[in-house]
Amino acid sequence: MLDRDGFRPNVGIILLNHKNQVFWGKRIRTHSWQFPQGGIKHGENPEQAMYRELHEEVGLRPEHVRIVARTRDWLRYEVPEHYIRRDARGHYKGQKQIWFLLQLLGRDSDMNLRATDHPEFDAWRWNDYWVPLDAVIEFKRGVYQMALTELARYLPRLPHQHNRYLRAGLRPQPREEPRTAPAVPLVEPPGTGES
Repeated sequence: MLDRDGFRPNVGIILLNHKNQVFWGKRIRTHSWQFPQGGIKHGENPEQAMYRELHEEVGLRPEHVRIVARTRDWLRYEVPEHYIRRDARGHYKGQKQIWFLLQLLGRDSDMNLRATDHPEFDAWRWNDYWVPLDAVIEFKRGVYQMALTELARYLPRLPHQHNRYLRAGLRPQPREEPRTAPAVPLVEPPGTGES
């Protein structure tokens, strides 16, 4: 299913763990890493496609995640001609994607890369939020940059880093103003004041 400009409707998934690290999958039998993504089937809306792809590629179900945000508009990338199947050349240009930012509510052990008969990934890892930009295949970098940038403002706030006092169970005391001697009224020497 292509739009009139030759772009296939698709969803992209940025899955966060509790440290705001992102899921990064290694495509099966290759050395390329990417976010989960996949086409929107006829009759599906982007959210339905996202949940289907999440299960097919990562093995997670809706109860394992919370939708944090999604991109406002379609983000597009063109696929270089040498990556396009011969029978699709001439009318297929690339992908247009709605990106979802998801928070994992379940555990790492809930993920199953073999949830279907046609796995997309054969390995996965958690990465810092911006790391994938350096590792993704070049023609996808622009759309990854746009998606990560647009969705970054919705990242859940992490608890502040604990200092050594809090780790030890001690709370630092509020700082008090330095103590000074009480102010003493100035007393003029005798005979200099007005009487």
